[in-house]
Amino acid sequence: MSEDREKWDAIYSRKTGFPGAPSRVLAENIHLLPVAGAALEIACGLAGNAVLLAERGLDTRAWDISPVAIEQVNRYARERGLPLTGEACDVMERPPAPASCDVIVVAHFLDRALIPHLVGALRRGGLLFYQTFTRTRVTDAGPGNPEFRLADNELLGLFSPLRLLVYREEGRVGALDRGLRDEALIVAQKT
Repeated sequence: MSEDREKWDAIYSRKTGFPGAPSRVLAENIHLLPVAGAALEIACGLAGNAVLLAERGLDTRAWDISPVAIEQVNRYARERGLPLTGEACDVMERPPAPASCDVIVVAHFLDRALIPHLVGALRRGGLLFYQTFTRTRVTDAGPGNPEFRLADNELLGLFSPLRLLVYREEGRVGALDRGLRDEALIVAQKT
């Protein structure tokens, strides 16, 4: 068993309050979702995004490295009759197939080697909703390792092959007790 899997299994075996809350990037931009299609949440954890996608009628898959989290996702989906299937997998070992998704959501997960696979997995017209931590911090939220945090404006470059719809990264500008701090988010479309 991998070290990452052990770590996340331990975390999800203690967590309650399923599902998790949807990420800001999806919650604030839900109006951009298609009325139908195939959706995927990567590194889903307690699947707050995947549940929201399934509740909107999208045929949704939720992937996470933790079988403990995925067991909870699948139980919740069955009990509510949602079009949602969770799968325990390491996305770095098995990224999504090319042209397999109309919507992809990723929140608080960053591995730059995965980015080309995400772009390739989108179908024409497909949407990417992505949100994660930045190196410019206001609080101690998020990972301590800078490799798992974005440099200023890095998200724009990583997804430059896509058409930008929404971008937000406020850093340390203005009133630091308001707005989007410690993170960047993007919604982009494959044309």
